[in-house]
Amino acid sequence: MNTPMKTIVFDLDGTLIDSAPDLHLAANLVLRDEGLPEISFAQARSFIGKGAGVLISRVMQAVGLGDDPAEHARLLAKFMSHYEGEPAHTLVYPGVMDALGRLEAMGCAMGLCTNKPGEPTAIALRHFGFDRFLGKVASADTLPQRKPDPAPLLHVMRDLGAETALYVGDSEVDAETAERAGLPFALYTEGYRKTPVAELYHSYVFDHFDQLPDLVAQHFADVKA
Repeated sequence: MNTPMKTIVFDLDGTLIDSAPDLHLAANLVLRDEGLPEISFAQARSFIGKGAGVLISRVMQAVGLGDDPAEHARLLAKFMSHYEGEPAHTLVYPGVMDALGRLEAMGCAMGLCTNKPGEPTAIALRHFGFDRFLGKVASADTLPQRKPDPAPLLHVMRDLGAETALYVGDSEVDAETAERAGLPFALYTEGYRKTPVAELYHSYVFDHFDQLPDLVAQHFADVKA
């Protein structure tokens, strides 16, 4: 197999799409049905990054439910029943589709590594048209490990036939994943990050996807040199 010279792996939530509105709505539909106080949008946004199970754990803590495993499983199932449909309120970040098209034209091999469960990931990829660009995917269901364990990221990279890759993400989880994988990391600053940029592992920083193709071109030119 020929190793692609330019390989990029993307995170999904907070990087390619802003899914916080749909996650917030699904969480509050569960809480409303349970007769519990709803969480704010800011709370929901801060709970994103380590998968649906962690999000529900944080929701339970926020409304004083504790951490009973059976209750967690029940509420997670209810949450997923609300969330697994078409993403009605999720938005693609500005410039993403154009950037993916430009990267494809540059000959980049691209994949996805996300902590989002498999079914909503597949729906989002199809709904927004990302599936034509992102040939290999690791979701929360692909391996036993999830980010920040580097295993899913390395899995996607290997599926793409690459020995190295540039990882693009938005969060503390993504930065730790890239660092543990020993890969360069491009940090998108408009996602769900809470930590100052200077305190996170990163190789590059960008705040609009219009900037990404030139950043990628420069990165792989430097690697080749």
